[in-house]
This record gives sequence, C-alpha cells and structure tokens, in this order.
Amino acid sequence: MVEESRPGHNRDDEMNSSTNLAHSIIRQLIECGISDFVLSPGSRNAPLSIALHEAAAANLIELHVKIDERGAAFFALGLAKASDNYVAVICTSGTAAANFHPAVLESFHSQAKLLIITADRPAKLRKTGANQTTNQVDLYQGVPTHDFATAIEIAHLLTGGPVHLNPQFEEPLIPNEEINWLTGLHITSLSHELKRSLKLSVEDGVLVIGHDRGGFSTDQISSLIKDLNWPVIAEDPISFPQATAHASLFLADPEIRSKLAANTVIVIGRTTLSRSTNAFIALAKKLIVIDPRVTKIDSNRSGDQLLTAIPVAIESGKSPDQNWQIAAASAASAIETLGWSEQQVIIEIAESIPDEAALYVGSSRPIRDIEAFVHPRAGVNVFANRGLAGIDGNISTIFGIAQKFEKTFAILGDLTYLHDISALVNKSAQNLRIFVIDNNGGGIFSTLPQAKVAGFEELFGTPHNLDLFKVTQGFGVAVTKVSNLLELQAVVSKPVVGFDVVIIQTPSREENAEKLKELTHMVSKAVRIGINLA
Repeated sequence: MVEESRPGHNRDDEMNSSTNLAHSIIRQLIECGISDFVLSPGSRNAPLSIALHEAAAANLIELHVKIDERGAAFFALGLAKASDNYVAVICTSGTAAANFHPAVLESFHSQAKLLIITADRPAKLRKTGANQTTNQVDLYQGVPTHDFATAIEIAHLLTGGPVHLNPQFEEPLIPNEEINWLTGLHITSLSHELKRSLKLSVEDGVLVIGHDRGGFSTDQISSLIKDLNWPVIAEDPISFPQATAHASLFLADPEIRSKLAANTVIVIGRTTLSRSTNAFIALAKKLIVIDPRVTKIDSNRSGDQLLTAIPVAIESGKSPDQNWQIAAASAASAIETLGWSEQQVIIEIAESIPDEAALYVGSSRPIRDIEAFVHPRAGVNVFANRGLAGIDGNISTIFGIAQKFEKTFAILGDLTYLHDISALVNKSAQNLRIFVIDNNGGGIFSTLPQAKVAGFEELFGTPHNLDLFKVTQGFGVAVTKVSNLLELQAVVSKPVVGFDVVIIQTPSREENAEKLKELTHMVSKAVRIGINLA
C-alpha cells in the first residue's frame, strides 16, 4: 500500500529536494482548485515544468506553454479575469521574472487573481556573480514575495489579488526516479466573496460605475441600482442596460453638468475614462466611494464615506430627476447619423456581439467611444485592463479570456495591436475575432491638448505606416480588411469560427478629432434644448 503524501511533506526521502518542493507546490495548488497553469520554458523551473506535465497528463490541470514571459503573464491575467480564480504563471530565474512585471502591475491595481511563481537559484548564490541570478525578492512592488527553499503552506496566501512565490531550487533539477505523487488529492475551491457592508441611508443622487466595477459582479451592482432608483452613469454601458446613454458626452458641457448636479454621488470602483464624468462627481455635496482597494492600494482616495463593500440595505429618498432621461434621448437624436467614423465602427461592433459572448476592449480611444456612443445593453461579458490602462499585452490577455468562452470578440487600436503583435506566434485556437481600428497611429492624442504642440506627429501621433493586413497575414492568421460601413456590416454578420482579425481602416486621426468636437457640440446643443437650458 502506498502512503499518501501531504501538502508540505516529502513522500520519499530519496527523491531530490527540488522535485519534492515542486511536487508540494503543484499538489497544494491543485487542491486549492487552481486548474490553469501558464508556463514559460526554462532550466531553473524544470522541476515545476515536469510536475506540471505529469499533472496535465493525469487530466488534473490545463497546461498552457508560452515562450514569451511577458505574453505568458498577460495570458494568465486574461484567464484569471475570465475565470475569477487564481491562475499560476511560472518562469525561470533572471530577466524572465522581470518580464512578468507589466502584467503583475495590472493585476495589482485591478486586484486580479494572478499567482506568480518565479523559480530561483539558492539564496547563497545571490550577489556572487552566479549565472542568471538576481534578487527576485520583492521584485514586484506592492506584492510581497514568499521566498522559500523548503515546502510552505500556500492556501492561506491566496486571499485575492496577486501573490508571488519565489521557490529556490537546488540542482539536480530532474527527478532521480518516478513517483506517484498525485494520489489522494482532496480538491476544494477558494472562496473570496466580498462581504456586504452596513445599511446606507441617502437622499437623491447619481450612481457612477467605473469600468472595473471595483471587483463587484454586475448582479451585485444591478441589485444596488434597483434599490437606489437613481440615474446611472456607467463607464461600461454594455454591462448595465440601466445606464444613462451618452452621459460622458453631454456632461462635457459645464452648464449641463451644473443643471444635473447631484446632492450625493456614489462611485463604485475607479472612474478613469472621462474628464467630464469626474468634473460632474466633483460638484456633488456628498461623495460615497465603494471600492475594496481603498484600504491598501488606493489608500489616499478621498470621499465623505469610503466603503469596501456594497451596502446590504439602501434607503433612498426622492424620485430620479427626469432631466437625465431627456438628456440621454436628446443626445441620442443628435448622433443618429454619424457616417463612416471610429464611433460608428464601435457602435456597429458593440450591437452585433451575441449574448453570452465575451468582449475585450483596448485602452485609449475604443474604450472611451464605447462609453460615449454605445447604447446601453446587457448580455455580454466585458473585460478590459483598467488597473493601469496600459496598451501592452492586450492580445495575450484576449487569448487568455477566450479560453473560457465559446465566442470572444475584441476591439483594439492599431498601436495597441502592434505592441503585442508577437503574441500571434502562439495564436489562439478559440472562436475569437479581433477588430483593429487602424488610423495609422495614436489617435487619442489628437483629442488631447498635446495635439497642438510642435513635433506632434513624431512625439505623439507616432504613425506606424504599416500594412496591418500583410503584417497579420505573415503570422498565418486569417485576416480581412474593411474600409466602409457596408463592408464592416458584412463582416460582423458572419459567425466567428476559429480565430480571425479584421483590420478597419478609418478616416485620419485629425478627421476623427474634428468629428468628435462636432459631435460633442451637437449633443450639447440638443441636450440644452431638451432640458430647457437653451
């Protein structure tokens, strides 16, 4: 009879220490209910790699091998976002660990469940000039390192947000005999349900929902929306059909903002997209923030009340101001005929996405155009990297998300697409369509004050002057190019089968900036008339 091994204990004293350590780590993680492991090949992480292969062969885990550590970490981040469970990403020592850093920062600021495992040399080799050896302890600011050479208990470390394990592996790194270390597993699941908060009594007000929702589910927030019966501003209107359409557009007008100013504003999560929304929030007499991150990550966040959870009960006062509905309807009528533009592209794509599918939205202009122009709807699982809102690693993140959905769609700008183009080397095998808005450069800067500075094109516009159709085709990816509304409508009407990319050539960045100014003016004029400000 074979004795069962226990987490943190060696089953066989004759097995080398590195193999025992790897077995302990992987066994514990499987028993915690972690099923996705992302691996970048290397030498020092060989004990983990071999253990993972054995676990995958036993159908206990899904093993995803990615050659590029930066892309691997973002792929794991996408998996973690889509599954709302810890996903382990594993690499060898040295610069490999440093390449995890961008995704770790994103996971830290969004509190995504990323488990970073960086294999290390023994501590005695640090600062000796040993090959591929650097100080990997506390490599990721804000994410404490658990540095160890012998087995530790891991489950209690996985309490939400990123976790860094830095196991030290002594040579030999290859097991000296076969051993059945996966028997007698007791698999459970980690629970990180956010606790409900106190009762809250408020008068009239407006609810503002940041794109990342502070980590709360759409169901939790929808329940709050019902209890409050207030107007809703949502940076992600695709997740909240109750949201006021086009709010970020008409709130750009100072007089409209003043007219609609609320006594109380409740903000869920962070509002990072529109200056107009933040200017509206600043007018409130009372600000209530609901976001678990205010305790550690955003500890300097200001507000009259800072809550870490959604209140368990709400007592709300007056009926909502009807001017919000009038403003939304007036704004909608002003933008009915957009013509061929980035904004029309966004509307067409967002409306075409089938229920139950996933949508990933890249930073910069696409996410802002969705907030401003798309009519609120539900039924889509929306994702974005809004922790630090970077444009790096987006394709890899999308590939990770696509693993968990039958159909996935994504909207990226051209620079965001090019920034992670190497991810196409390990292209997705899922049903995934990525739309790339190609305006030959950084379109968002044409809408910012930088647009008028000397040297703008070189410093901010950064035209790539590439044929993205040919670039994509070079990776062996199915690709289509469209340049007008009819061509786009023909593409979005086709079912997504396998992975393909759609390059959408839009008017120039300068034309788009002028179009946005024109649309904002038209919306302002229409809303002013609608709410009797004209």
